[in-house]
Amino acid sequence: MPVPPAPTEVPRTVLPPTSPREGDLLWTPSAARVDGARLTGFTRFAESRTGRRFADYPALHEWSTTELEEFWQAVWDFFDVRSSAPHTAVLEDRTMPGARWFPGARLNFAEHVLRSERAGEAALVYADETHPPRELPWEEFARQVRAVATHLRARGIGEGDRVVGYLPNIPQAMVAMLATASIGAIWASVSPDFGARGALDRLGQLGPAVLITADGYRYGGRDFDRRSEVAAIVAGLPGLRAVVHVPVLGLDQPGTAWDDAVSGPAAPAKSFEFAQVPFDQPLWVLFSSGTTGLPKAIVHGHGGILLEHLKLHVLHHDMRPGDRGFFFTTTGWMMWNFLVSMPLAGVVPVLYDGNPSHPDVDVLWRIAQDSRARLFGASPTFVELMQKAGVVPRERFDLAALDVVMPAGSPVAPAITAWFYRDVKDDLWIATGSGGTDCCTGFAGGVPTLPVYAGEIQARSLGVAAQAWDDEGHSVVGRVGELVITAPMPSMPLFFWGDDDGARYRASYFDTFPGVWRHGDFFEVNERGGCFVRGRSDAVLNRQGVRIGTAEVYRVVEDDPAVRTSLVVNLDLPDGGFFMPLFVVLAPGQELDAALEDRLRRSLRSEYSPRHVPDAVIAVDAVPLTRSGKKMEIPVRRLLLGAALADVADPNAMADPDSFAGIAEYARTQSDYTL
Repeated sequence: MPVPPAPTEVPRTVLPPTSPREGDLLWTPSAARVDGARLTGFTRFAESRTGRRFADYPALHEWSTTELEEFWQAVWDFFDVRSSAPHTAVLEDRTMPGARWFPGARLNFAEHVLRSERAGEAALVYADETHPPRELPWEEFARQVRAVATHLRARGIGEGDRVVGYLPNIPQAMVAMLATASIGAIWASVSPDFGARGALDRLGQLGPAVLITADGYRYGGRDFDRRSEVAAIVAGLPGLRAVVHVPVLGLDQPGTAWDDAVSGPAAPAKSFEFAQVPFDQPLWVLFSSGTTGLPKAIVHGHGGILLEHLKLHVLHHDMRPGDRGFFFTTTGWMMWNFLVSMPLAGVVPVLYDGNPSHPDVDVLWRIAQDSRARLFGASPTFVELMQKAGVVPRERFDLAALDVVMPAGSPVAPAITAWFYRDVKDDLWIATGSGGTDCCTGFAGGVPTLPVYAGEIQARSLGVAAQAWDDEGHSVVGRVGELVITAPMPSMPLFFWGDDDGARYRASYFDTFPGVWRHGDFFEVNERGGCFVRGRSDAVLNRQGVRIGTAEVYRVVEDDPAVRTSLVVNLDLPDGGFFMPLFVVLAPGQELDAALEDRLRRSLRSEYSPRHVPDAVIAVDAVPLTRSGKKMEIPVRRLLLGAALADVADPNAMADPDSFAGIAEYARTQSDYTL
């Protein structure tokens, strides 16, 4: 169906105060914006198809989460999803886990991405620390995808094989992912700021056939040679049949060069054959944070991601063909998958590889300006950094094309929402989002037809039956509860790789409330349907929007002979910032001096990533354990956030009731952070 142009009539917003209260009204969409929104077009389409009438967004959302078959069939038809074989049902079984969507359908995610191929137009825009935004034309981009796919096929790679990347956020990573998907193979990637150990903890689970890797990366004006890490990764993946090297730094490497893979013959667009795979064929694997043991290898399917990301980009972000979308991310975060799926909707993704604060703290705004991005996204932590630095982008940059801002990855303070209107642009729609790697989509987020309130996510997303539940499993409104999903979604994980009996999958999401997805966030829904994520309800560390696990920190810290044991937590502070203290119990005769602290920090940075480096290292005599020997991370976090010791831990459940003493003293002084 025809796509209406983006509306230009947007009401000017009164600049908000520096310290707004949560729930203050900041912006209301104009009548023209509401009428021209893609969501409004979908609503009319759904009404005509079903004979129903939806008076407002809450009514539409209610239908989308109760009449699942009608809603998702409407999404399929609205976006003209193409399948080489028809489906026999929309949802064969609603049981969670185990719901099966669109049985019988055969399609391909990459084929739908390349449907947007347009001669003479940009497929993507890319930039790094040494180059301004440049365009990669569709003709060359699509040719490279088909060439790499042909290269993989010639080496016997096909459906079900795993192709993995150790790559920065560069065009080659996007090409490689789509080439992999186009032949029915399975993609997974990590960012090269992970050390070999962190990469192998993830990629090693998959038994990959092909590794596509960079020689290094640039960050903060420095070159990081990763050839030794690549050699260790290759040695740790004994099933590899091929290694393809991308020369980011131009260093010599053995094996197949990327240029050879993309310069080989490729079938013309009309004759190239996309593998036609079942709706629930694995597309890619994303990795959890690794809170307990190895990170979970979360498998998503072609069809589920296709439908969810079409819905997300078009209905919730109001994107249109030719728009440009920019989100700062690495290849190891689900937001990279969100970014590179934008061409499904005809949107041009803007890729940036580098430090978001180099050479200046506002470099991302320059990229948004130069790329003419309509959507800009980054973590609230980045925004807070600019706030503290006194950056006012509206005074330095031409942001005429900018229309949508998407803070995502962590809770958003009211002051951050207001900062966009005051210091960026007063006619912006702030589409704050919250979701997860687990489903690779948003659970709550932007709605182009609703107002924006300070510190508030506009609404729950279509097709997402999200609620806040108390401990007894009752839905609550106006107070904090556990985030649960009470009905299946197409992009829920197919399974965890290596979890043959599904036990780890069930334990991760369905043990607390059988048959209902428990996500692990503290969640609140107010009377008007606005949403708040109040932080993690489990032990995951959320650093700058990237979830990492305590187990990853412990594996490195406790390898040091000077450390007997340790405990780490991350604090979500009231101003929207973060603070991650690491408590260490030292081996006899050791002391926490500058040399040991520096050694621990360097090890975490090199073995995993800079996000794993704590903000403070504190020596204590003991860390609290349960009687079964589990570290009491959540009680420690609650204590540091101001709760009384008697309220966070039952001495009868502890191996040593006195083990909280050192941490309690640290909490009492609060010398390193402010609540």
